[in-house]
Amino acid sequence: MRRGAWLLALGALVAAAGGYVWMQRGAAGNAEAPVAAQPAAPIGVGALGRVEPVSRIRRLTQPGGMAVTRLDRLLVDEGDRVAEGQLLAEFADAAQRDAAVAQARAALEEAEAALAKTRAAGRASEVAAQRARIAALAAQEDYAQREAGRAERLVPTGAGAVAAADRARAAAVQLAAQKREAEAELDTLLSSRPEDIALAEARAAAARAALQRAAAEAELSRVRAPFAGTVLRVIARPGDQVGSDGLLEIGDLSRMVVVADVYETDLPRLREGAPAEVVVPGEAARFAAVVTEIGWTVRRQLQATTDPVAAVDSRTVEVRLALEEAGSAALRRRSNMQVQVAIRP
Repeated sequence: MRRGAWLLALGALVAAAGGYVWMQRGAAGNAEAPVAAQPAAPIGVGALGRVEPVSRIRRLTQPGGMAVTRLDRLLVDEGDRVAEGQLLAEFADAAQRDAAVAQARAALEEAEAALAKTRAAGRASEVAAQRARIAALAAQEDYAQREAGRAERLVPTGAGAVAAADRARAAAVQLAAQKREAEAELDTLLSSRPEDIALAEARAAAARAALQRAAAEAELSRVRAPFAGTVLRVIARPGDQVGSDGLLEIGDLSRMVVVADVYETDLPRLREGAPAEVVVPGEAARFAAVVTEIGWTVRRQLQATTDPVAAVDSRTVEVRLALEEAGSAALRRRSNMQVQVAIRP
């Protein structure tokens, strides 16, 4: 009995020691295996933005620059749809500049007609008339030479006077000179000189340039639509002097976008194509949008606000977001409206 009890106690002690060793090894193995860290959830970006057309709001003014001219005609009103290149307004000096264009066009036509005449030389009727004149002068010259010969033969016999012979000789010489002049004029009619053609071409080019300048100056008296869109605001009316405020504002309302001012510290979390939501004050629905463009410059804002915790000297980047069709239709008449933007990661 004693021997059996002793063996039983020894077996229990060995089992306890083995269990302890196994537990220590398990604890050491667990200590060596690192616990995998759970990744942090990505954080989105929130910002304030404004609604504007995809074309941006374009303020049109007088193309003439610093010249101050009275507005004569305004051909559109707020809300009108306009096509690209459509005439929107005319200034008071438009009629004067149109007259300058007409004058320059007439001068060009005159220069081109002179060039064509120089290139074509003489007309067929002019050439025929000149040849007939040459023939007549040749006949007169021949007759005068015969008369001069007879007068000279009569001088030695005393039947003729020396003065008459001199007059006949002079007449023959004069007719010969006239015939040579007529022949030279015929050569001019038959073929133009290169220098005459070059001079006529230069005059035509100068007249053409003057017409182009007059037409360009006439366009400075008119305002045309740079693209198809809608007139959003009329600033000046007929009779007003158009100043630095401009004439009118135009925008393409077929698609609306949101321009968000995102803090520079949030830029690393932005990417093109990121989905976003636009919250409009007073609207229960949220409009879906997509980031389409991230600005290239950081702007410094110094606007003072009533928020005591707002950053006074904040630096932001413009981020443009394209609205879906539903949001674009709902915000079509809300250009420059302030909205809230939540850009998801």
